[in-house]
Amino acid sequence: MEPGNDTRISEFLLLGLSEEPELQTLIFGLFLTMYLITVFGNLLIILAIGSDSHLHTPMYFFLDNLSFVDICFTSTTIPKMLLNIQTQSKVITYEGCISQIYFLILFAVSDIFLLSVMAYDRYVAICHPLHYMVIMNPHLCKLLVLVSWIMSILNSLLHCLMMLRLSFCTHFQIPHFFCELNQMIQLACSDTFLNNLVMYFAAVLLAGGPFAGILYSYSKIVSSIHRISSAQGKYKAFSTCASHLSVVSLFYCTMLGVYLSSAATQSSHTSAMVSVMYTLVAPMLNPFIYSLRNKDIKRALKRIIGVPEM
Repeated sequence: MEPGNDTRISEFLLLGLSEEPELQTLIFGLFLTMYLITVFGNLLIILAIGSDSHLHTPMYFFLDNLSFVDICFTSTTIPKMLLNIQTQSKVITYEGCISQIYFLILFAVSDIFLLSVMAYDRYVAICHPLHYMVIMNPHLCKLLVLVSWIMSILNSLLHCLMMLRLSFCTHFQIPHFFCELNQMIQLACSDTFLNNLVMYFAAVLLAGGPFAGILYSYSKIVSSIHRISSAQGKYKAFSTCASHLSVVSLFYCTMLGVYLSSAATQSSHTSAMVSVMYTLVAPMLNPFIYSLRNKDIKRALKRIIGVPEM
């Protein structure tokens, strides 16, 4: 008899990064510190952009949205992990797991779309500087962000609806610190062919498509910079997109590392460790990348903190 919805269990166990009791305090302290840095760092970027009228431009509008998404992305997984360590409980409800998957996919895909939109913004700024404000008008900027959110919401909803058709019988231990879509599909005791098909198709379409757009934008940017005669002009043009390029490289390299580690090893523990890079480390480093390389952001941050400008 095939398992149906009546055999579905109501709870899962998140095994976390380590089951060693002596490491739990260290993991809790480390992840709490990194989470607080991520939240406060990205909040400072949002406050800096909102408080400085000079930063009310398309580039910073997209950065503002990216910082918000990074806070939400990290907050989807880390608080629950910290709570489980603090209460010494590994339980997450079925509903909680589905919700975590929904928001994790939502904010991850939003991140990808925003990075591709920011690449297009840099392409227009460098390749069509005289028409930049005409092309990147407020209406188009809002429309690009709105479309990114709609696509992300629909994609997340599709995956969660596909998850609801699966049954989980006896395997209820998740070898991860959050409910990861691929791990959940592997735990199901019903047919998962359609879920795997949708998951890989969406990954290729929604991650590969924007990445191809980013590569195309930067190919045009490199070609345009190459035609600039002066070395100072080349440096100035490249410096406007260096931060974005660093964030894109960090995000995609960590995402690629997760799936390569999953394919290369059968150890779910290794995959969970690598997942820390894109769920926490990348969002934590983004504010530093943008603030350290950007004079306008640094000036706005100094004004918020109260540091006198030199």
